[in-house]
Amino acid sequence: MWQRSVCVGLLALALGYLCVLGPELPPAALRQLSASLLGTLRRARSLEARTVAAWQAAIVRPARGWARVAVGVNACVDVVLSGVKLLEALGLEPSDGKDHAVLNSGQDLKEAFAHFMERGAAAERFFSDAEAFQDIARTASEHPAAQLYVGGNAALIGQKLATNPDLKILLCGPVGPKLHELLDDNVVVPPESMQERDEFHLILEYQAGEQWGRVRAPAANRFIFSHDLSNGALNMLEVFVSSLDEFQPDLVVLSGLHMMEGQSKEMRQRRLMEAVASISDIPTDIPIHLELASMTDQDFMSNIVHQVFPLVNSIGLNEQELLFLTQSASGPHASLASWSGIPDVGVVSDILFWILKEHGKTAERASDLTRIHFHTLAYHILVTVDGHWGNQAAAVAAGARAAGTQACATDTIDTTKVFLKAPLEFVTSHTEAPSKISLNPDEPVVQWHREGISFHFTPVLVCKDPVRTVGLGDAISAEGLLYSEAYPQ
Repeated sequence: MWQRSVCVGLLALALGYLCVLGPELPPAALRQLSASLLGTLRRARSLEARTVAAWQAAIVRPARGWARVAVGVNACVDVVLSGVKLLEALGLEPSDGKDHAVLNSGQDLKEAFAHFMERGAAAERFFSDAEAFQDIARTASEHPAAQLYVGGNAALIGQKLATNPDLKILLCGPVGPKLHELLDDNVVVPPESMQERDEFHLILEYQAGEQWGRVRAPAANRFIFSHDLSNGALNMLEVFVSSLDEFQPDLVVLSGLHMMEGQSKEMRQRRLMEAVASISDIPTDIPIHLELASMTDQDFMSNIVHQVFPLVNSIGLNEQELLFLTQSASGPHASLASWSGIPDVGVVSDILFWILKEHGKTAERASDLTRIHFHTLAYHILVTVDGHWGNQAAAVAAGARAAGTQACATDTIDTTKVFLKAPLEFVTSHTEAPSKISLNPDEPVVQWHREGISFHFTPVLVCKDPVRTVGLGDAISAEGLLYSEAYPQ
């Protein structure tokens, strides 16, 4: 670091000396030398500083923004604490990892936690035993290190959007007294959404390098579980849709479908059909964004792809959800069991392209889906069908900037607290003749096109010591939507 500072200082002196000598040098020589030295000065800055400076120039508000956004339907209170500390407080000994689609006991909890901790991956599971969950929740909420926050994808997205004073936000979900107290004053909750008791979700966080028994986390992340019946049955969906007539939003954000995995297969399928009918009642001139979350049932995921995707204009998802989606719906690279390190950009790009080509809007297909916002730790990609969305370079950069500020809990990106983890070179596809791209921190938003579909890629400046990882994906999607413009069709 000091070598770079010395270099910058010497170059600045050289540039000043040139200015003094200016009258004695030919104008062409002065311009060439000045440009060369300025270019060297720019390169002497860190990759992170150059990326931030380029983002600042790229992030501009859309020509036509949103004024009223309706968000639903999952909301809760998050109880956040160290996963290792909670498991120790519960008297659970370290064990080998094993995934469980549904948690039925403390044994299942510790095995599932270890499974995802050793992969550094986010996950969310339903805890089936109500009485056992209440005991665990009590231990968690009374732990001296526990913190209570707004929770649930819809509430988190609404809370993030509400920080913009020009926006009016409607939130529909099961809102209890504690959650209502935590919400921003700019968030309107209809009386029908209020309930006597809060729904609690337990967020077990772990840090990069943290160890529990033989398990060591390769990256910071979190494991979420709950016994949440209100959100699990999407109880507020009909309230949400019926509230839209009075609120008159120009954007609808929907989340919480993943919560239905705690229901029986029959109940889940019936409720999904009712959800499809309700979503179909939303006027088609109002764009709908669907935020996905961690799931385990491939049949249910496939049903969402085929029944819900055609009804929404935009979706948001991370690398775990993307891989599970292609496995569930027999998409490209479906034989890939899991990601190894940073997800390959070409593989991700192939899957995103396939989603829009096979399930998105075309002249022959009655689907409204035209936009996907993909986020992973090291980079983000925004993919759109041409002619439907504007300002996407700014949107993807804004989402990446939000990841850096929220994870580090800073108002602006502090370049001493973040690092560039994205690949500096990558290919854009593994299923067609690819382009090879070299990342330039001075132009960090990279674009490419494929059969009427545009890709906007940008790296993330990853927080070295994240303060809080919960809700990061929701904040990214919210910020990306804030800077997006949907063209009237």
